[in-house]
Order: sequence, then C-alpha cells, then structure tokens
Amino acid sequence: MDAERGKLTVFFEGQFWVGVFERISGDQLTVCKVTFGAEPKDSEVWDFILKHYYALKFSPAIETRVRQAADTPKRRQRNAKMQLQASGIGTRSQQALQMQREAMKTQKKKVSKEQKEAEKQRQFELKQQKRKAKHRGR
Repeated sequence: MDAERGKLTVFFEGQFWVGVFERISGDQLTVCKVTFGAEPKDSEVWDFILKHYYALKFSPAIETRVRQAADTPKRRQRNAKMQLQASGIGTRSQQALQMQREAMKTQKKKVSKEQKEAEKQRQFELKQQKRKAKHRGR
C-alpha cells in the first residue's frame, strides 16, 4: 500500500490569497486550488482543512517522480526555509491545475450545448403546436 502525502501552499496572487493543495499518492499527483480572499490566519486554514478537505475537487492525476529526501533535522530546517522563500507552485501542480480547468471547460461546454439544444427543441415544438392550432382554426 502506497503512502499518501499532502502539501498546502498559501500565497498571494493578484488581489486574493490562494491555497494550492497537492496530494501525492504513490506516483500520482492531484491538485486543487482554493481562493481564500483575505489573508487567512493559521487557525482559519486549519479549520478549512478539517471541514472542507473531503469536499475539494482535485484535478485528474498526473504521473510524478517522488524523491526521498534525507530526514535529518537540519535538512528539514533548510527545506522549510527554502519553501518559505519560494513563492508560487511547482510546474507539475500548474499542469494538473490546467488539466482540471480544461476538463471543467469541456464539461461546461457540453452542458451549455445540451441546454441550447433543449431550448431549441422546446421552441420548435411550441411553433408546431401553434401551426396545428391555426390549421384547426383556433
């Protein structure tokens, strides 16, 4: 059984604070982007994770290579410092988010096309009813 790892990166993007959840299961990476609005406090982020994590819609999984880093305290400290200095999200995460956006876009196109077709069919049937009513002399 593969271990799952998660990571949350909160950063300022434009005019809002954004959180990017990265979930790595085996060699599969899935990503979800959440807009917080105002700068969230640590307690607000933790509360959000506890209440809404399982309702998040993650992107389709993409292949990724997971490196095992040395686990010494100094290495952890250096990594934490580098993560604090680095801003933004990784390129793999960006690819996963782009895939999710494209999937949502195609889904939205499909739904809107079905709605347009249904409305067109409804209008046609209404017009046919009017023609039949006129033909009968009503």
